[in-house]
Amino acid sequence: MNAEILCIGTELLHGDIVNTNAQFISKKLAEIGIDVHFQSVVGDNPNRMTEAFNLAFSRADIVICTGGLGPTKDDITKDILAQYFKLEMVYDENSFQHVKEMYSRFRKDFPENNMRQTYFPKGAKILDNKYGSANACILREKADEGKYKICALLPGPPKEMEPLMEQQVIPYLKEFSNEVVYGEKIVVMNIGESGAEEMIMDLIDNQANPTIAPYASTGKVIFRITAKAESKEKCIELIKPVKEELFRRFGKNAYEIQSGKVEDKVAELLLKNSLTIATAESCTGGMVASRLISYPGISKAFKEGFIAYSNEAKINTLHVKKETLNKYGAVSEETAREMAVGAAKVAGTDIGVSTTGIAGPDGGSPEKPVGLVYICVYYKNEYNVQKIIATGARDTVRERATTSVLDLVRSMIEN
Repeated sequence: MNAEILCIGTELLHGDIVNTNAQFISKKLAEIGIDVHFQSVVGDNPNRMTEAFNLAFSRADIVICTGGLGPTKDDITKDILAQYFKLEMVYDENSFQHVKEMYSRFRKDFPENNMRQTYFPKGAKILDNKYGSANACILREKADEGKYKICALLPGPPKEMEPLMEQQVIPYLKEFSNEVVYGEKIVVMNIGESGAEEMIMDLIDNQANPTIAPYASTGKVIFRITAKAESKEKCIELIKPVKEELFRRFGKNAYEIQSGKVEDKVAELLLKNSLTIATAESCTGGMVASRLISYPGISKAFKEGFIAYSNEAKINTLHVKKETLNKYGAVSEETAREMAVGAAKVAGTDIGVSTTGIAGPDGGSPEKPVGLVYICVYYKNEYNVQKIIATGARDTVRERATTSVLDLVRSMIEN
């Protein structure tokens, strides 16, 4: 079976709210083997909503719809669905008690317009919403062509939609799917997206199940290997030889991490090997530290982060020699090395990390252009310094440097 996600709300079209619902729903449907072929967004307009439902049901077996279940006049999603299937709207006493109870918790009178939330298309399975006043519903009806069509109407706020989708809609839809979809991610560093794809183009051209899809990100390429089978175990079995072949071709530039985040791989290695780390950042301004400490439990490994933006801070905090700065400058291999060593010694850690560069848009010169960054990792009394020439906007340069130095940490620990 295939599905379409239809998100309703003028605020989504205007960009006032980021549509995270579609991403969440897509992932949940994929877990039970239901393919999402289309995602649509439509405003709170009856004619356009009707057109959207007509189009969605013309090309999908299942439509998951969010938004338009509130008490105001523009909350008409249930009415539009009822019109599509030529059903009457019927009163539900349990939903009335639900809304009434929700308002009594806040010691507020029951507004008359909230009665809209007590009516549903006849025959709908009503879903109790524990996190909001609007109950949701699932409707399964015969369409014009004689096939059954399923529609789930869910509230727009993610804090209400997500538990309803996970706890009630997915168990219901599992009855209509006998497959699961499972994927694993491989991160590839130091190779561009087009170059990495070219290295495995023969695999992509001949793929069936599993499939390989590349996703470019700043400083790295992520390959997602996805399989569909009767169980997760069978999916893993199908993925294994493909994954092994990717590792063979990409070598030390590739590693597996389910999140696709370099910092998660570094954190796992630090914790697994009982290593401690400190960061000394100039141009990245705390990005390296921030990405590391996003990993739960990293406090056992991450000890201290220094943002030494000025030369004075590099000298006073990290003990970079004044002579080094005068002779080579703040953006240099020598300064990066002394920053990394200084971070490790000041914090008393196994590993010291540093970044220093020119993020732009100004400050460059012919000898040291915008985008020039030196990164360094100090580990086991040895250091590894790399020179990067990054392109793009200021934040892109900083992100590239952050990803590169984290990957350098990974490489030094593993190798």
